[in-house]
Amino acid sequence: MNRALAGKKIVIIGLGLIGGSVARALKKMDLGCKVYAVGRNTKILEQALGDGNILGWSADVKDFCTDADLIVLGMPVLSIEHNLQALAPVLAPHTVVTDVASVKGAVVEAAQRVFGTVPVNFVPGHPIAGSEQSGYTASKPDLYHGRKVILTPLAHTNAEAVELVAQLWKAVGAEVLMMSVEHHDEVLAATSHLPHLLAFALVDTLSHQGTREEIFRYAAGGFRDFTRIASSDPQMWRDIFVTNADATIGILDEYMQDLQRVRELLVTRDADELFNTFKRAKASRDVFLSFSKHQNPKHPE
Repeated sequence: MNRALAGKKIVIIGLGLIGGSVARALKKMDLGCKVYAVGRNTKILEQALGDGNILGWSADVKDFCTDADLIVLGMPVLSIEHNLQALAPVLAPHTVVTDVASVKGAVVEAAQRVFGTVPVNFVPGHPIAGSEQSGYTASKPDLYHGRKVILTPLAHTNAEAVELVAQLWKAVGAEVLMMSVEHHDEVLAATSHLPHLLAFALVDTLSHQGTREEIFRYAAGGFRDFTRIASSDPQMWRDIFVTNADATIGILDEYMQDLQRVRELLVTRDADELFNTFKRAKASRDVFLSFSKHQNPKHPE
């Protein structure tokens, strides 16, 4: 049993896919911690209470957060600052706060605006787990099994606060990695943000076609697989791209240059170079699959 969380009061603000899955996992693991939720959707909060995944809920942070040991901010990045403003007057000195947003630079800047400097007990974090589905009803207790969680503490972040947040994620089955804020945002722009942008853009492009019903009717499995992530929450991804635009633009420009190169290969019917491009891509993909299966046999992709 993970005893680091025993007796701890944990408050999840925002009981969506990520926060809801944390609550479900903690309940399933029976770690002896006390989990509460704060949010606006009373129907969902009542459902979570009825499910036994939380001990209580409120729409007001003052009701549970004043003596919390750990607060998890489970909302999109552009909603972080508003919630930090609400928390600022009620946070106890010992309370550790973490978040789950996909862009860490924007979260750090929000904390600096609210507090003047990032509090020593604030630990920015990002679970690399999710689904194209969203909301509490899509949450599940094994969402984090074998997944990675990146923590991006600053130089002055309290080591005990970092350890408590790390223990939370390890308790729900995740592997915890440490990374700088800047490096995180660059890596995620390439590995997550750009693929989502491309999927959204492709589906939007095809939806403008005059015969879009026919296109979608005859679309093969490759289209379904590639565009699955275009079903993701538009608000969350709007927030991500607005706050991580620079890093995303950098990798997008590189990709556009490669697309232009491939276009020229099509124009010139350069079969050999097309083959070489596809061969390199396949080799890289195979390496990724091999690494992924080794790291996470339950989730090979």
